[in-house]
Parts: sequence; C-alpha cells; structure tokens
Amino acid sequence: MVRTHKNIHAPAPASALHVNNISKSYGTSPALDPITIEVSPGERIALIGHNGSGKTTMMRIAAGLLDASEGTVSIYGHASGSLPARASLSFIADQPTFYDDLTLWEHMEYVARLHGVEDWEQTAADLLGHLGLYDRADDMPNRFSRGLKQKSAIALGFIRPFDLLLVDEPFVGLDASGKEALLELLASASDNGSTVIVATHELSFVHTVKRVIALRDGRLVYDGATDGIDVDRLVRTEDPAGEHDGEGK
Repeated sequence: MVRTHKNIHAPAPASALHVNNISKSYGTSPALDPITIEVSPGERIALIGHNGSGKTTMMRIAAGLLDASEGTVSIYGHASGSLPARASLSFIADQPTFYDDLTLWEHMEYVARLHGVEDWEQTAADLLGHLGLYDRADDMPNRFSRGLKQKSAIALGFIRPFDLLLVDEPFVGLDASGKEALLELLASASDNGSTVIVATHELSFVHTVKRVIALRDGRLVYDGATDGIDVDRLVRTEDPAGEHDGEGK
C-alpha cells in the first residue's frame, strides 16, 4: 500500500537527513537555538517536546517550507527545498489544508499524477479504505471534521513515493481506528526501507521506535535510545536540574 522509491544514486549518502547547526528566529524571538541532528537511512524516530518547543519549526525547515536563520539542512545529500530533496520526501503537516474545489479523490489524483505515480487508482482506493474514507471520496475535504481532515492528509502523504517521511502531530483528532491505521502505515513505510520521523506525544508510536529526539524551548535536550527514558519529563516545559541538557550528543 505504501509507495516508496529511491531517488538517490549509489553510493548512497550517509545521512537521510542532516540538520547542521540550524537556528531560527522570528524578529528578536528565537524559535530554535543551533541544532545539529544526523539521521541514517531507514531509521524510525520520534520527535517529542511540549507545544512551542520548536518541533514544527524544525520539521518545516527540513521540508523546505521555511528558511533557517542560520545553518543548513540536507535530504540524502541534497539541500532542503531543492527539487531532488522535495522529490525524496513526503511531509504531512500538523494543520492540513486542501483546495476548495477538489474532492478527496481529485486531491488523490492530483498528488499522485504530480509525482508520476502509475496505476494510482488502486493505491488510492486501498489507502482510503484503510483509513475509513472510501465512502467520502467524492466529498470536499475542506468541509471535513478535524479528524477526517487528518485522515485525508495522511492518505495524500502516502499516495506519493518517498524516501523520507516527515509527519507533524498526525495523531491529533484521530479516533482509535484511525490511530491504528496510521501506525500500520508508518510501520509499512519503515519495513519498505523509508526513513520515518514523527513529531508526536503519542506513546503508541514512541514505543515502536529505538531513537527519540526531544526539544525544549528551541533547544535539543535529548537524542538517544528509548530504553528507560521518561517521555513526560522530557516534554515538560521546565527541567530545573538540567539533567538531559545535551544528553546523547
């Protein structure tokens, strides 16, 4: 069901994602302090942090939708935002947006054809069925509830091929069946060799990964294994003891 392809040429770059000393400020307000992260091909990672910690800013910079104030980001050796980088990644945003005059099925066709997907109809039907959206294919997703919009965005993110999947808070608004369907899609993407990074507080996903990256107030406070970590403590807005500052770096 998940379509992946490799846009990279042998020998493959060492990093699926290389975040090199990036920072971001809005006026005089820093959103990200200098952060460096390296992700190897095929890794599955949970990106965690409280609201306002910088997760969405970092994901949008990596996706090429936002410019960093300083530093660089590369996707499989290509500069973030370049055509090869965009061709390699699929980004599912935390606030889905849709065209006002296209049905869900028309959205699926548009994205699939844009990325050169052949025989897209069966893949689209399978995705919509898996997410419980098949009966809504002829409806306008911009009129959907929050949960149905999220499912629609997930379907659009998976209809196209990708080597790197970036997903920002995908579990918000999903019912139990939607969460289960998404977990299965994420697992399938990983099994097919794609690199998967999900910004989330959803423990059902965090428990499936071997690496967690945590941000707090725009700073990298943890990058390491999931064994024995306290997720709730990592996403708290305060860490008076500074126990995790720089840990794993």
